[in-house]
Amino acid sequence: MIFKEIIKPINFLLQKQAENLKTKLAFSDKNEDISYEQLNIETSNLAKNFKDLDIKSGDAIAIILPNSVNWIVSCFSILRLGCVVVPISFESTFAEIEYKLLDSSSKLVITSKKFKKQLDNFIIQKNLSTKVIYIEENENSLNNLQHLRKKNNNNFQLIDDEIDHPGYILYTSGTTGQPKGVVLTSRSMLWIVASCCMPIIGLNKNDNVLSPLPLFHSYALNLCVLGILASGATEYLLEKFSPKMIFDQVKKFKYTLLPGVPTMFHYLLTTAKNEKLQLNDINRCVSAGAIMPSQLNKDFEKFFKIELLDGYGITETSTFVTMNWPGENRTMGSCGLALPGLSVRIINPQNNIDVKSNEEGELICRGPNVMLGYHNKIEETKKVLKDGWYYTGDLAKQDENGFLTITGRLKEIIIRGGQNISPTEVEEAILKNEEILDCAVVGLPHEQLGEVPGAFVIIKEGHELNEQKIINKCKKLISDYKVPEKIILTDNIPRTGSGKTMRFKLIQSYKN
Repeated sequence: MIFKEIIKPINFLLQKQAENLKTKLAFSDKNEDISYEQLNIETSNLAKNFKDLDIKSGDAIAIILPNSVNWIVSCFSILRLGCVVVPISFESTFAEIEYKLLDSSSKLVITSKKFKKQLDNFIIQKNLSTKVIYIEENENSLNNLQHLRKKNNNNFQLIDDEIDHPGYILYTSGTTGQPKGVVLTSRSMLWIVASCCMPIIGLNKNDNVLSPLPLFHSYALNLCVLGILASGATEYLLEKFSPKMIFDQVKKFKYTLLPGVPTMFHYLLTTAKNEKLQLNDINRCVSAGAIMPSQLNKDFEKFFKIELLDGYGITETSTFVTMNWPGENRTMGSCGLALPGLSVRIINPQNNIDVKSNEEGELICRGPNVMLGYHNKIEETKKVLKDGWYYTGDLAKQDENGFLTITGRLKEIIIRGGQNISPTEVEEAILKNEEILDCAVVGLPHEQLGEVPGAFVIIKEGHELNEQKIINKCKKLISDYKVPEKIILTDNIPRTGSGKTMRFKLIQSYKN
């Protein structure tokens, strides 16, 4: 069953939910609550006030904020004006932010004064006309987000946003090093809500969701932002994940649904066993973002007596491709069945012919959730979008009942606890150290996180290995989760005749 009635313009959904749900709580964080009625008013105000800042339909607007009601209001306001949301992690280094702002041609940035000095210098140096709105600016300033949320503007009427136009540019790590901007529409995103979040996960207006997921990820943006609005549910936003915060919250309030990634559920289970805690009223959990170990899934459900539904997806497919339905007929260790209305094939990557049941091949998919393409990267898009099919680069098997299991990756992306890391991006940071002659970054196995980046390095003659210096340099250039956990000295980086790094050989040598 697909809830196709919710695949509507964001402007329409906000007005409809305000009319139907009125003062019902929509979103809250540690600082504020907002009802559906107020959400409609404030997103309308902010969208109209954007226009007074010379922002036009189709312009890109970046959000660099922690999880918060401010984030939610900003996102819906951008969409109501027909603009493009560019979510950027609040934990990013400024070098990462700078790249995304330039690549997306963002005309406006909504952020914290944490970045004010750097943004001021960046805008002057690049001779940009980019405007900035801060959450801490003077109360009545046109640069203050709270002021613009409250400031009534009747200069014009908002019209329904076009749900087939680009609505989001979400940056994901790529094999070329620099992140690629995945262009998605509100139709593709809401289709996931309609085909997965509501019918399979069971998200509905009676739910009270407790979310620790970072909102700049497609998983959270879909389930925990658009999904809440479309279903009429209520949600509390944690700024960051911590087992203590989760267990503290469930003691204070009644929550029904907890989304997360496998690493989070590992730490919740470990903490609960050590401290004899429970998740109280939560009646189901959802996992995505990385492969869920079958033993963790079994142990979690046995201890908490709660279903933990595991799914598979990527940013390029607006998050989900498969999902496990509730009930006893799940195949533990599998990532479930293809979503209703989505076509999935497992092919031999050598000849593109479909493989037999239980044989490994590359997973490709086609459906309304597939991205429009990579922003400003036509050739990169052509490599993965062919005749309407998206080639995931992931290896999978499908059993005779249709259950899919991810077995590996053709791509080389490292997935650290649900966070994608490009080996090339980390290598570029390492090579900024003058004593490094050559390097290669690989995913090393890790019990809790699945894998972590490790760097094999060759030192220039006359120099000595200084691991801490390499790590410190990396921390200045890339986010903490991308920084190598191990620096391994080597005298050879194995490569093919065409110069491609043979990472599997390095991983094998590490294991041996």
